[in-house]
Amino acid sequence: MQKLLGYIRSAVQDYNMIEDGDRIAVGLSGGKDSVALLASLARLRSFYPKSFELVAVTLDMRFGGENTDYSALEKLCENLGVPYVIKRTQLAEIIFDLRKESNPCSLCARMRRGILHDTAKENGCNKIALGHHLDDVAETFMMNLLRGGTVDCFSPVTYLSRKNIYMIRPMIYARESDCARAVRRGELPVVKSKCPADGVTAREQAKQLLNSLEKEYGDVRSKILGAMQRKNINGY
Repeated sequence: MQKLLGYIRSAVQDYNMIEDGDRIAVGLSGGKDSVALLASLARLRSFYPKSFELVAVTLDMRFGGENTDYSALEKLCENLGVPYVIKRTQLAEIIFDLRKESNPCSLCARMRRGILHDTAKENGCNKIALGHHLDDVAETFMMNLLRGGTVDCFSPVTYLSRKNIYMIRPMIYARESDCARAVRRGELPVVKSKCPADGVTAREQAKQLLNSLEKEYGDVRSKILGAMQRKNINGY
């Protein structure tokens, strides 16, 4: 956890992600990345020079029309001293049953993001923290380059003027393996996704491509991040 926490503190400081008085909604999907982010921010809260509050927010897509069991995450939040909000939705039914989307990920991401924004505002938050890490940065860059022909990626900090809320990504310096290690060593709970598209997405293809490139060219993911920082692409 200490290594991951170091990466998070560096990113928070480098991009001024947290200010005094912030109330931050942490998107808690139940996957290892979001769990690692929540646990790290909860620890950072105890010693960071700027005072801030956390609220964990989970969006339940309700696969099969049933509420997902998040009791393990509820217990985690209780132990961390973080208020926990579960927002039950009909997203699975809308995307997979009614619309029968052949490429559901894009629509799902947009709908989830909108609900998350509204839920964060309802709970008095001015910022939302997402669990995107360095692997996600590189994968998104490659997806945009190869599929759309653009040099683009999500930003470390994004201001959403329509909602008057900021989105921050404190783990952009950390690798996915750092998150997995922190969760494993901290014996933190993970709730596996029931999404039928899990593991068969364009992002998974980008991950495999980067893995193959790293065998020949070394740490390609860090090189991509470094290149974006040198050219100041999307606020990096």
